[in-house]
This record gives sequence, C-alpha cells and structure tokens, in this order.
Amino acid sequence: MATFQFPGQTAFYSGKVRDVYTIHDKWLVMVASDRISAFDVILPKPIPFKGQVLNQIAAYMLDATKGICPNWLTEVPAPNVSIGKKCNPFKIEMVVRGNLTGHAWRTYSSGKRMLCGVAMPDDMKENDFFPSPIITPSTKAEQGHDEDISAKEIITKGLATQKEWEMLSEYTLQLFERGKEIAARRGLILVDTKYEFGKIGETIYLMDEIHTPDSSRYFYADGFGERQAKGERQKQLSKEFVREWLIANNFMGKEGQTVPPTNEEWVNTISQRYIELYEKVIGKEFIPESLSSEETFERIVSSLVKTKKEVKS
Repeated sequence: MATFQFPGQTAFYSGKVRDVYTIHDKWLVMVASDRISAFDVILPKPIPFKGQVLNQIAAYMLDATKGICPNWLTEVPAPNVSIGKKCNPFKIEMVVRGNLTGHAWRTYSSGKRMLCGVAMPDDMKENDFFPSPIITPSTKAEQGHDEDISAKEIITKGLATQKEWEMLSEYTLQLFERGKEIAARRGLILVDTKYEFGKIGETIYLMDEIHTPDSSRYFYADGFGERQAKGERQKQLSKEFVREWLIANNFMGKEGQTVPPTNEEWVNTISQRYIELYEKVIGKEFIPESLSSEETFERIVSSLVKTKKEVKS
C-alpha cells in the first residue's frame, strides 16, 4: 500500500494494520491496510479487502453508538479510509468481557479468580456468561504485549483520574450493551471487545475502531446453549481462527519461532471469513471496492479541504 504525503501533514505513523496521518495536529487520516497481525506479528501476505471490511464495520458501529458518547469519526472518504478528530489518548484499553473466553479463560483455568482486580465467580465453564459484563483493562504498550492493569493501578499511576475512570467505565458498559443489542439482532453474541478513548479539552471521545473482528469476538447465538451443555466448542466469528492456525503450525510469536508460510488458498479463506463477518454483523451484502492509490489520495484531499472549510465556517 502506498505511503501518502498530504497538504498540512504534521506526522505519520505506520501501525501493525493501519497507517495514520496527522493533519495540522488536529485531524487524523486513518488508512486500514490489508495487513493482518496475530501475536503482535504482521503476517507475510495481505488479506484482500480486509481493510475495507474493518473500516466499514467500524464506521457503521461508530454511527450506531454516537448517541452514547462522542466519537472521533467525521468522514469516510474511501472504502478503507476514515478521517476524524485527533484526540489525546488514554494509555489504556478498556477491555470488556461478557463471557469467560480467551485470556480470561486461560487465567481462570490456571486456578486464578482475579483478573485486573476483578473477581470471577467459581464453578464457571469456558464460554459461560458472566453474571454481568466485567471490565479488564490493559495498558497500551508502545512495543510488545499489552499488560493487564487494575482500576486502582490506573488511577494510582495517573493514567486516568477517578472521575475519568468512572466515565470511561460507564461509556464502556453502555457501548458494550449497544454492541450486544446490534449483534443479537443478527443472531450473534458479542462476547468481548475493547474500546480506546481520548480527550479534546475536557471532553472524552471514543477513538479508533469498534466491534470489528480485529477488536472483538462474536459467537453464533443459534445453538449456543446446546454447545455449552455438551461442552462443545462455540461457533465464532473473529480472527481467532487465524491464531488457532498459527498455534497449530507451532507459532505463538515467541522468540525463535518462525511465521509459517501462507498459500493463496489460505489467504482467500481468511478474506472470505472477514467478508462473512461483515455481512453477518451489518446485514448487507459486501461490495468490494478497489481504488487506485491516486484516487484514494484525491478523495482524502478533497475531504480534508471540505473539513477545513466546515471548521472555518
């Protein structure tokens, strides 16, 4: 994917899956690439239309939740591009869990009953619903793995004030509830997800993507109870299947391990799984769009000019 240079550009950052351009220190142009990462490593081959899928699900979900809290998004000028306000980010991720799955289950099955300062009930099975959703935040690492952190530690370390933490928690639970409602209408269970927040002045904004397969885990609701009763694996929509494939091929991002090669068939399978999730979550047919770098650039510049005029007026 091409790297752009925009008028008024003041910074550029290339993340694992996104390229982020700062304009006049006030706006962000976020380009969702087709790169895919797992275990904090970028896999060798891009996944067709992954960037478009993530960007359009995030835009849909940000619009569906804008009544809960302000968010950063202002415009989506291209299939894989979002433009919005630049916020001063909280250096924490607000992870919220409705079910005992993933990292929470691994912690639980090791015998521990506390996660990020939150108590988990006894006698739960993998994938069971918590009595009510729990917030298990993590620090936002510049490099390497994010680390679990408790609310008390967040406040003690000055990552958020008590008042800010209370607001972040309230927003997180309300957003998760809305996400679960949207998922339920589509025959899905939103199992867990994460939110990132920032501030402009004293106002807290929801940032980045929400409720996408890269930031969330979904189960199919149909047959969930039966599978739980039988101790069977749950049918899910997320990128967990990519992690499982890597583990099966002896890769977990540890030192000395090599990323297994991916053939075209597997790349196309991943692409189709992402498209499946889009269509299931949004309830509309996915329309692939392939723009040239030149057309993408022109659309972004046109959008930035429009945004600048609207701000001045």
